[in-house]
This record gives sequence, C-alpha cells and structure tokens, in this order.
Amino acid sequence: MATAMPAPGIPRPSAVPSLSEPGTGITTHPSPNHGPRREGARPDLIVLHHTAMATAGAALARLCDPGAEVSAHYLLCERGRVWQLVDETARAWHAGAGRWGDVDDVNSRSIGIELANRGDHPYPMPQMAGLEALLRAIMARWQIPPERVIAHSDMAPGRKSDPGPRFDWRGLARAGLSVWPDARDGAGADGGAGAEWGAFLRDAARFGYPAGDVPPEALLGAVRLRFRPWARGPLAAEDCACIADLAARFPVDRAGTSA
Repeated sequence: MATAMPAPGIPRPSAVPSLSEPGTGITTHPSPNHGPRREGARPDLIVLHHTAMATAGAALARLCDPGAEVSAHYLLCERGRVWQLVDETARAWHAGAGRWGDVDDVNSRSIGIELANRGDHPYPMPQMAGLEALLRAIMARWQIPPERVIAHSDMAPGRKSDPGPRFDWRGLARAGLSVWPDARDGAGADGGAGAEWGAFLRDAARFGYPAGDVPPEALLGAVRLRFRPWARGPLAAEDCACIADLAARFPVDRAGTSA
C-alpha cells in the first residue's frame, strides 16, 4: 500500500507537528482509500464515528481494504491506541452522503475519526482520553472550533446513528472539545416554552443540521441521539429549547471556509 501523501495545494500548518511523527504515540497504518480534497478545500469539520465491528483489528482491516472503499483519518481502539490511516491533508472516505450547514461534500471539508465500538456499549476512559488528546491537536492544527466537532448522525440524520447514545458528548464539551446546550426547563432562546415544529426546524438548520433534506422525525431523532438520548415520544418543549440555545450560541458558518 502506498503511504497517504499530502494533497497538492494544501500545505500542512507548521505550528503543530504531524501526529504521525515519532514520539507522538500514534501508529501510521496507511489506507489506500483516499484522494485529494476537492476545490482546494481545507478541513474545518471533525466527524466522529463508531466502527460497529467486533474488534479494532477487524475495523482496521476494513478501513484499509481497497475493495471496501471506506476509510478515516484516524482509528482509536478501546485502550486508547491510535492509528493514522490517511494524511490530514487528504480526503478520506468516511462521511458519505449528508450535509452540515452549506457543506455538502463533507469528506472534502472534514477529518474523520473512527472509534472502535459496536455501538451498544460505553466508550472506555482510555479511549476517551486518547480521543481528547487527538482532538486538541487536530483542532489546534487547523483552527477548528468546538461547534464543528460533530457526529456522523448529525450530518446524516435517519441514515447514520454513530457514535451513538452511549458516547459522552457532555464530557467532551466540558473539555472544550465540542458543545452542549445550556437551556433549562423547556424555555427556548426567545423565552418561549412550547413545542413547535417550525421553530425546531428553523433552529436546527441554523445550528447546522440538514433540516430541509430529511423528514422532521428523523431530524428530531438525530438531535436527541446527541443531546437528549433518554428522550422519547413526540416533539417536546425541551427539544425546542435545546436546539434554540445551540442555534443562538453556535450558528453554523454558512459562508464556509474553503481555501
């Protein structure tokens, strides 16, 4: 397999060394499944996934199998070991169809991180610690803000569910590596307390969700999966308050940041 090389025209930022350099604790395991980022795009999103496979070894083999045509930039096992599969300047094949804000080629604008997890069990502390260290370095390297660290399920509501309801998004937000709503008692950003689909869809789109591309129920499922995984039933005031707060504090950059 050929080592993933930096894409032409996208220089690696020099302020932070490559994580694949000696002494970083990351193993380089090149995947052939990658290409150049389209139209000179730079990564300004990070998408988190789970592998949904029995072992990290099985996931590593699949992500490096040319016949599978899937990859990610990084894979983390349950014990916190990290493999770099694709250079950050290249376009890995992890996101597929979907959108975040006005970005409809998420692969060209993102760095993909796979977490070894079947999807039905908690993420161990060593794995989360490894993820936090990896995120800090990537975010510093590419100046990616916490609100642009998203779930695969965020950009593909109804189609994808990873990293799933057992992932600790609140803990990641407390570490400054993602975001979490501050709304309480079902009161929205405008002081309202009702559950109204129009406002929910508007605020979801303002935060970044592809609200016009999927059924409203699928969108509600994606918001709950990340921010209210315990919630059931029809749209509630708490759902509206959650997304209204996020939309008010972290509106998506519709202008984009392609270089």
